[in-house]
Amino acid sequence: MEEEPTKTFKELDAWKSGRELRIFVFRQIVPILKNLKEFDLLDQIKRASRSVTHNIAEGHGRFHFLDNYRFCSQARGSLNEVLDQLITCHDDDLISDDLYQLGREHFNKSLRILNGYMSWLKRSSAAKVAAKDSPQSSPNL
Repeated sequence: MEEEPTKTFKELDAWKSGRELRIFVFRQIVPILKNLKEFDLLDQIKRASRSVTHNIAEGHGRFHFLDNYRFCSQARGSLNEVLDQLITCHDDDLISDDLYQLGREHFNKSLRILNGYMSWLKRSSAAKVAAKDSPQSSPNL
């Protein structure tokens, strides 16, 4: 009998979507900021976009719904930080309207998927607690 392979964070849609955002930032935004010598903003958007996937991956490795949820909350904060940096780039005329809109689309998709994953984590945690407290799971007295 073959064992089922271990599922990794790479299989999570939330991580995949965050990765797409990170790749977009590194391929589309970073070269522009580098050319314009916007090094502070460049460093911030690189770190924030990396933090999204890093936190999702770390949370997945915790094997506890609420720990995972907390890391996803950090990922969501970093995701919003990327959005703020894209808005800054756009407001400062560093990126085009089209590039900004594309960044927004990546953000919206990532946020929607991450929020769905976080909702699942909360429901799963609540179901686990309810099952543990259920009279069926208690030993007969």
